[in-house]
Amino acid sequence: MYVLSTHFADALPELAVAATPSRVETPQLVTLNDQLARELNLSPDFLRSDDGLQWLLGAGHQPVAMAYAGHQFGQFNPTMGDGRAVLLGERHGRDIHLKGSGPTPLSRGGDGYASLGPMLREYLVSEAMHALGIPTTRSLAVISTGRARFNGEPGAVLVRVASSHIRVGTFQLARLHSEDLLERLFDFTAERHYPNHSTVELLRSFAVRQAKLIATWMRVGFIHGVMNTDNMALSGETIDYGPCAFLDRFEPQACFSSIDTHGRYAYQNQPRIMMWNLARFAEALLPLLPSMDAATSALELAGETYSHTLTEEFADALGLPGEVKATDDFMRLMESERPDLTLLFRTYYDTGELPEAFQQWGETWWRPEIPPTPTYIPRNAHLHRALERAVGGDMTAYLTMLEAVTHPYTADARFRGLEGPGEEIAGFQTYCGT
Repeated sequence: MYVLSTHFADALPELAVAATPSRVETPQLVTLNDQLARELNLSPDFLRSDDGLQWLLGAGHQPVAMAYAGHQFGQFNPTMGDGRAVLLGERHGRDIHLKGSGPTPLSRGGDGYASLGPMLREYLVSEAMHALGIPTTRSLAVISTGRARFNGEPGAVLVRVASSHIRVGTFQLARLHSEDLLERLFDFTAERHYPNHSTVELLRSFAVRQAKLIATWMRVGFIHGVMNTDNMALSGETIDYGPCAFLDRFEPQACFSSIDTHGRYAYQNQPRIMMWNLARFAEALLPLLPSMDAATSALELAGETYSHTLTEEFADALGLPGEVKATDDFMRLMESERPDLTLLFRTYYDTGELPEAFQQWGETWWRPEIPPTPTYIPRNAHLHRALERAVGGDMTAYLTMLEAVTHPYTADARFRGLEGPGEEIAGFQTYCGT
């Protein structure tokens, strides 16, 4: 039996509460990420066995629920934490974490369980992001629990892997607790993610990572949907895929989240929210910073890095590295014409052709050497319908889509139809999955 280390809980007991996942008598493996298992030096054959499934669900570990605070839709909540998740432990410097495994001492009245559909959604979208080269948590397995949910869906647990689950909200809680805890959390985070960094250096490095991350989201049309400070990981990885979605048409105001009634986390607002969240992180670090100027400088660096990286992302996709004017002109055309973001770039890559409104731009700027661009992303309509069938017991469409989005740059006849948006779903929304 594989043994996991417990570095986080040992170093920061104030931020870790013992929590036992609910026992699942007859778990059923829905999907397993063999490649990721091997990266963790775990045997896929073992994980598929009865003992392996129980190991994935918490047997033989010392699980903890991780405590943190956070700003949720701009409102500060000091008493948050893993209400339906537990950290099993660490392996090869990466967390193995359960989502939907039952109530914890931090559940705040929730039942702690999750439904199959949202867990399959996070599995597919996080693996798609990884295949696109975007820093992200990974998904190791989805396991059906046989426990029916309030909506009639079968219950399920997601086994998630991350560089860590330390969040901006973790620092916000430590700041409330004591300066000693804040210093120990800083030391732990620096050792794990930013070796030999001073407080100022860590703040600046994290700001740069976050700015680059959001720029890559914008390039592929990804909308996180719930960019609260507790969903901002110090590793610089995308974390907590709840009401997330991808753009089909380039709509800057697009917001699909059922809980984001005012569009706070709409596509076009993500850079601004990134800056707001970074300001909250700087506030949490203030007792350890030499001056306010250090925080201001880090925020300025984040803004500059984001602008540069976004331009660079689109310029590279157009085969025009360094051509700022060409890229700015192209992005203005996208905002006015609202094309399908993925199809626009893929058609340009395949044929060199652009929509009529882009023709003049193309005559001026077209280059024969254009780097590969994705054919497949988790299109909302396709994923919605695949999840409906998967919840009903037919995994065929889901597994086909999973194969496509984890090989996004290779057009394949098996995936015909998945390259486009599919039949529109009126009033399409995404949900937290709680």
